[in-house]
Amino acid sequence: MIRIASDIGGTFTDVVLDRDGQLTSVKVLSTPSAPEIGLLEGVHLVLREARVEPAQIEQFIHGTTLATNALIERRGAHTVQITTAGFRDVLEMAHENRFDQYDLSMDRAPPLVPRHLRWEVTERVAADGRVLLPLDEASADGLVTRLRMERVESVAITLLHAYANPHHERRLADLIGAALPNLPISLSSSVSPEIREYERFATTCANAYVQPLMAGYLSALSLELRRQGFGCAFFLVTSGGDLTDLATAVAYPVRLVESGPAGGAVLAAQIAAAAGLAEVLAFDMGGTTAKLCLIDHGKPQTTRSFEVGRVHHNMKGSGFPIRIPAIELVEIGAGGGSIAKLDTLGRLLVGPQSAGSVPGPVCYARGGDRPTVTDADLVLGKIDPGRFSGGVGLDVAAARHAITEQIGKGLGLDADRAAFALSEIVDENMASAARVHAIESGKELGARTMIAFGGAAPIHAARVARKLGVCGS
Repeated sequence: MIRIASDIGGTFTDVVLDRDGQLTSVKVLSTPSAPEIGLLEGVHLVLREARVEPAQIEQFIHGTTLATNALIERRGAHTVQITTAGFRDVLEMAHENRFDQYDLSMDRAPPLVPRHLRWEVTERVAADGRVLLPLDEASADGLVTRLRMERVESVAITLLHAYANPHHERRLADLIGAALPNLPISLSSSVSPEIREYERFATTCANAYVQPLMAGYLSALSLELRRQGFGCAFFLVTSGGDLTDLATAVAYPVRLVESGPAGGAVLAAQIAAAAGLAEVLAFDMGGTTAKLCLIDHGKPQTTRSFEVGRVHHNMKGSGFPIRIPAIELVEIGAGGGSIAKLDTLGRLLVGPQSAGSVPGPVCYARGGDRPTVTDADLVLGKIDPGRFSGGVGLDVAAARHAITEQIGKGLGLDADRAAFALSEIVDENMASAARVHAIESGKELGARTMIAFGGAAPIHAARVARKLGVCGS
């Protein structure tokens, strides 16, 4: 069998061709405005290097962090949530608790859909599915008018107890769809048909939030692959490490939130099993995010729900929940492209915003002017500027200047020490996330072996492992 596997990250896109176990791989810069362009460039390069024609490919497997990055960096669609009257503030109230009771400065991540875009409709279904109050279909006309005025890009319909009786959600979607046929609509009864309205509402809003981005990308990629002669099956990696087809991925892109990281966790589990390692900490760090996963006896931990975008010391409850089957990962906005800055109090902060590939870190010399983790690694000598992946030449002097001007002067440090401070902050952020994840899982880290992969993880693995007391890597 000849097959291609690809992964799009926030900074780089990787493509691997497997011909009966013989691997050919390439790495190119991602193209955020049109992700398929970078991917297709990588595909062309790997085909040329392996001397294979598109028609010979029998299977195309794709993983991507596009949905994850869009959620973490809040770069999704202009989304409206429509819900049962009286339940407009479910996303805001969450579980009505303080996840850190003794921190007076704690704050919760704001909902993906702000309050002025959370609209109500008159209807009510009981927990057993009985209709207590019929859907007011006349109000749908008013919703359509508001949707047009607001220039909405996506809609999440999240009615109370729709998991027990989806009729009202489907009818409302039909009424809106008839007037606005090109508007993407996500139904909670389809996206996450399970009890607990907060998790169901949040998951459906996340699906709607990333759907236009993912649907546009996947559709354009599929059409272009067909046009170029690829007639093979096309699959995407889900958050659970399984495969799904294109139509399902377009309708339910939230299932791809951990697509890329899940593929990495599956690989780490295979390596652990082959090496006879019973307890492993998988560490993946790319250009935008870092992911950690606990693997026991060759199997990664799985979950029915997880959180994205934790904002308060990586504490459970400080992000927003996604309720889908998934490999259990902890993920934070820490990657090679994570931007460093000093806040109003003069404290050094790193991430979650990323320079990505456009404009990229300062050292890429592609227009970036804000220092990043990659710039710090370059200044510290952790990266050889002449052998950097993706054919990118690195400007050491530009990186030193940016770190000195924007970080060093404010902290009273030279470029080397400022770069070390930047690197130390991001390493501690990742180590802290791993500690919290282990505690929540009731696991120990000290006896584990770390398996590091991804563009930046091997550079930071030793330091993170030392902070965690991990015995091997």
